[in-house]
Amino acid sequence: MAAVLALVEGSVLFAAVCAAIFRWARPFLVDWIDVTAVLGQALALSLCCIVAFYYNDLYDLRIVHSLDSFVSRLLQSFGVAFILLAGFYTIFPSARLAEGPILSSVLLTVGVLLPMRALSYAFLRSRPFWERVLILGTSPVAVRLIAEIEAQPQFRYVVVGVVDEVAGELPPQYPFFGPIKQLTKIVEETKADRVVVALAEQRGRMPVRELLECQASGVVVDDGVEVYEHFTGKLAIESIRPSSLLFSKDFHKPRLGLGLARGGSLLAALAALIVTAPLFGLIALAIKLDSRGPVLFVQDRVGLRGRHFRLLKFRTMLSGGATASEWVRDNEDRITRVGRWLRKFRFDELPQFINILRGDMNLVGPRPHPVSNFTLFAERIPYYMLRLSVRPGVTGWAQIRHGYANNLEEEIEKMRYDLYYIKHLSFWFDIRILVDTVKVVLFGWDTKVPHHHAYSSDPVARTAER
Repeated sequence: MAAVLALVEGSVLFAAVCAAIFRWARPFLVDWIDVTAVLGQALALSLCCIVAFYYNDLYDLRIVHSLDSFVSRLLQSFGVAFILLAGFYTIFPSARLAEGPILSSVLLTVGVLLPMRALSYAFLRSRPFWERVLILGTSPVAVRLIAEIEAQPQFRYVVVGVVDEVAGELPPQYPFFGPIKQLTKIVEETKADRVVVALAEQRGRMPVRELLECQASGVVVDDGVEVYEHFTGKLAIESIRPSSLLFSKDFHKPRLGLGLARGGSLLAALAALIVTAPLFGLIALAIKLDSRGPVLFVQDRVGLRGRHFRLLKFRTMLSGGATASEWVRDNEDRITRVGRWLRKFRFDELPQFINILRGDMNLVGPRPHPVSNFTLFAERIPYYMLRLSVRPGVTGWAQIRHGYANNLEEEIEKMRYDLYYIKHLSFWFDIRILVDTVKVVLFGWDTKVPHHHAYSSDPVARTAER
């Protein structure tokens, strides 16, 4: 839904800008150069607005869930768009537009986008267009699925009831039906369009015949674990059968894809080191002037296939002294003034481009854990060893979706995102993560979507020197 919304609104935005420019500039339509110039100017202005809209979450309906929130972020987005446009005109001064077409474009865009978005919200909240969903099971995954359905109206699902033998911890506002063997009759009574199977223990309880009858009558039958994965961008590791991971081809990536990711990381790291070379010197000087100790922080981390390597970071804490734990809550008083600034903008991670060139890391992947934590995580986190099947990264899906963990519980939550990344690893997924990383660096964690799960709290401060 969000992608469709971005495509439609982007097309309307381009058309509105073209109309405004043609109205003010009035080029001769027979002159192809003038027409192409106008189209190029319209494209530049439209792209600046689309990028600004994306980075202000206007296409994320989980955040901008009402017209009021859309309007407040729209005004802020135009401010960002003008900054981007000023940068574009600095690089291409010949493409500069007069103030008249720009102002007209903005006014016309607002006049078109507001009613379009109002209609979109009205459509999303129109229950006749929603799918009626029946949840089979009262497992923890079922409870979390219901919470996600309520939190994400863009999927247009409405829960009409839950079927199981015992209600369990089911929220009281949802109708409960049983027994499971009456599933066919219950589907008919509730007029369900879809049955989502989320049974706690499926062996011996799965109503195969009834589910096949539902499919034969046109009702869609889904696996609750897969639906949860689609809704949240993470895997419900407690509910995954080991055989589904052992025999799944999703975790066996082709060498060509891995090679492209490695080659892209090398090129990006080399270019980044060249561009940021002056910044390295300034940061090193600031660290030395602010506190005693080395410029770099070096720590043993676990990489691809469990191999140890020396991770490089700019030092952000005072050197020496006993470390109570790996968590920053026990080392808050050791963070330096320069260190806080480096962490805020993630500049302390820049030396890891050297790790990429060494072959230790990729640009995108699960964050490498300290060697000191490896045994604990391997014993306590389900399917942890799968995390070692890919190179760790400077940034990753878990980093932008959850933030930095500060205890074992939150490490397990991040593991859900890491397994989702490994399962869906692709070039375009890496691009999306890089784009979202820029958003997190520029705007911080305030733009993040609240988590709807039972295992972790809001994102917390990062771990010590992580």
